[in-house]
Amino acid sequence: MFRKVLVANRGEIALRVIRACHELGIATVAVYSDADRSALHVQAATEAVYIGASPALESYLNMARIIEVAQETGAEAIHPGYGFLAENPEFVRLCEEKGVVFIGPNSKAMALVGDKIRSREVVEKVGVPIIPGMKESFDRLEDYLAAAQKIGYPVMIKASAGGGGKGMRIVYREEDLIPGLEAGRREAKAAFGDESVYLEKYIEEPRHVEFQVLADNWGNVIHLFERECSIQRRHQKIIEETPSVAVDDNLRLKMGEAAKKVMQTVGYNNAGTVEFLLDKDKNFYFLEVNARLQVEHPVTELTTGVDLVHQQLKIAAGEKLSLSQEQVSKRGHALECRIYAEDPAHNFLPSSGRIICLREPAGPGIRLDSGVYAGFEVPIYYDPILAKLITWGESREMACFRMKKALENYVVLGIKTTIPFLAEVVEHPAFLEGKISTHFIARYFNDWQPPAKSEEGKRLALIGAVLQEIERGKKRQLPGEAVKDKSYSPWQSLSAWRLGRRS
Repeated sequence: MFRKVLVANRGEIALRVIRACHELGIATVAVYSDADRSALHVQAATEAVYIGASPALESYLNMARIIEVAQETGAEAIHPGYGFLAENPEFVRLCEEKGVVFIGPNSKAMALVGDKIRSREVVEKVGVPIIPGMKESFDRLEDYLAAAQKIGYPVMIKASAGGGGKGMRIVYREEDLIPGLEAGRREAKAAFGDESVYLEKYIEEPRHVEFQVLADNWGNVIHLFERECSIQRRHQKIIEETPSVAVDDNLRLKMGEAAKKVMQTVGYNNAGTVEFLLDKDKNFYFLEVNARLQVEHPVTELTTGVDLVHQQLKIAAGEKLSLSQEQVSKRGHALECRIYAEDPAHNFLPSSGRIICLREPAGPGIRLDSGVYAGFEVPIYYDPILAKLITWGESREMACFRMKKALENYVVLGIKTTIPFLAEVVEHPAFLEGKISTHFIARYFNDWQPPAKSEEGKRLALIGAVLQEIERGKKRQLPGEAVKDKSYSPWQSLSAWRLGRRS
């Protein structure tokens, strides 16, 4: 096993990985930018190293600097978390060249699954169903017109080099294709440095169902069942759950075996996810491979009892999988809500600023993976996810009930969050009945506005206003070394300390 691991990320996922490393007796190195000098992941790690200015290109995306820090600190491996460099085959290749273990798939598999067109070709050859679509991208926009006519409208424009909704457009009419391609190319270029796009048939009212897979370096591959990720806003997942109410045991067996076949075919190792679309007739189609730990991995952990980060570390260290497919079992139901620093009443605009009051939910069946604290300054430079709220129950009904109560007891003052929006989604009758698809948010919450404030809400808003006035009078700390925020109490500190006692 590794002695020391560098965690090349920030926020809740960096904390998640750091804690898993410490549980296995592995020392950790955190990296941080100017904006994160007092972040929780800096507090939690064994040591922390400054890597650059706040913009991600100057810090968390600086491949050479991150590898340099790993070598300087004696870290044998790098865990990328998700986002930033987690699915960058060039970074994996550089790690391999420098003799630093990348905790994820090898560079060859990463490059293959990252190219959506090539991966579709490979998957189709081994008999896994794919959505009808192009097998190559074109230089001339006019060439896409003939391809779209052959596929049949509506079509989906997708970026070849990445996912996450970037570059994605749905086109229903021929006259909208060229403008959609131009916009998709611009967005793909900005997000991935590659403007290549392709077309595939758009399946209406689909469910988004993915399978978690583990593959070691010895050819052993297992899946840990499915996650339903159909509740999305602008192609971004916001609520995930497992198991899917649309998947029975027979379909689960077929989809799980298809997911394993995909990973075996591309020579994949470590943790990864095979994503499918499921139509209303229960036909499933390969969508893509996410070559990393997923944001929604906790729901799988709560229902299977398998710690996915522990598994990633062990596989990367050369250990064989300790579980066979027959030994993997699931129990109960789990939901996850992503908590973003966004204002859902104003088109989900990012909401940066200081968190002046934080009350987090707790209780049986509740897990919170959070990267913030009261007093933390939410920066403008990165993905606005603050935390992931996960609930578990023996039944879906219990998991939903616990999520509803947990969201009601989750208070963040000083910035706007998606908590009130999520609270209404999980209470919607169609959601509670499991009647969901990727169009759920657009259908039921397209023009959502927050409900009138309750007396409790008014009281909290008043407290928040008072605290904000107090904060305005405080002198902010100047940039410098990683230090603990002065608003910390010893009870919030993650470092080792103890109360003294007089003799």
